[in-house]
Amino acid sequence: MPCDLRISLLLHAIYERSGSTLRIVHPIERLRFVARSQGAPPDVLVQESALALSAFRDDPAGMVAACRRIIDRHLTCTPLWWLCARMLCAPDPMREARAAVAEIESDPTAKLLAEALPADASVVIVGWPEQAVGALRRRGDLEVLIVDVDGEADEAVRQLQRMDVFATAVSARNAASAVAVADLVLLDCFGLGPDSLLAPAGSLAAAAVAQHLGVEVWALAGVGRLMPASMFDALLTRWSGSVEPLSGTAEVVPHELVTHCAGVAGVGTVSDSLTATDCPVAPELFRLVG
Repeated sequence: MPCDLRISLLLHAIYERSGSTLRIVHPIERLRFVARSQGAPPDVLVQESALALSAFRDDPAGMVAACRRIIDRHLTCTPLWWLCARMLCAPDPMREARAAVAEIESDPTAKLLAEALPADASVVIVGWPEQAVGALRRRGDLEVLIVDVDGEADEAVRQLQRMDVFATAVSARNAASAVAVADLVLLDCFGLGPDSLLAPAGSLAAAAVAQHLGVEVWALAGVGRLMPASMFDALLTRWSGSVEPLSGTAEVVPHELVTHCAGVAGVGTVSDSLTATDCPVAPELFRLVG
């Protein structure tokens, strides 16, 4: 997401114009803003949700209801599951919220991934993944092939080229051809569980072709995206019950199709990355709002 849009989202969450003046937005209104925000990056959603949930510091039942509402509106944003679970399970939710925001703001995944990517590599990404782009913009020696699954690939190409990164948009029907000429595929994880990951639609096909052709597949799972089995199962159950199979924007990719995982400890195996799972189990989030 462009920096100016990030700033706009943050300012709108804090201030709202009323006539010719600006007024500070009440935390409850901020909660509504977060629930309505679609397409905002996970770190911004975590920051704003933490602020919004501060209104319920002395109302445990209200915090549970607010967390459920946020999750319902952003089912595939696992950093929000992670934030809400930490706050609901902590003796001091506000201290836990501050710690979570600090961790996601200082997420080293993009930097470590940039350092680990091979020199002069050709890399396939699916759509416009925040984690992958954070690494790719640091490397001017890479060729990036962007599989267009949401109609935004041309804009993604323009943004990367402004950063002196060579990029090409590839239509979804030519995704297999892109993988065939690439050195590796980068898959952004919405969430990573013990046996599979949830990734943007188009990721499963890219990973399957890559395995068939012997091309490496690196899953990206930064801060807030590693989930224990029960939490990940709850996410998949809620998500699968809310989408049409042929029109969803996400899909499940089994670990067998992934060769490496990039996270807060750098690039390693998926099993090694899962040892860093720090999301507590909050059964309160398993239920739907209502």
